[in-house]
Amino acid sequence: MKEIARSTDPVRLSFLTALLADGGVTAILFDTHASIVQGSLGVLPQRLMVTDDEYDEAVAILKSAGEWHEPEQTGWL
Repeated sequence: MKEIARSTDPVRLSFLTALLADGGVTAILFDTHASIVQGSLGVLPQRLMVTDDEYDEAVAILKSAGEWHEPEQTGWL
């Protein structure tokens, strides 16, 4: 699995998931339980993940929609 996006905004994550689904890519949301535990503080981002073999296709879909941002590679999240 590879991270395709990270956000504390559930609307954005839902939008990105829908974009990917329309392109035939299945995305899975990680860290939802950690995010729920912290409540509405918006501190812990959720990660949108895709399989390794769909990663390039997912990046292309998000780039074509103007929604691609290189995921951060810092810390635990």
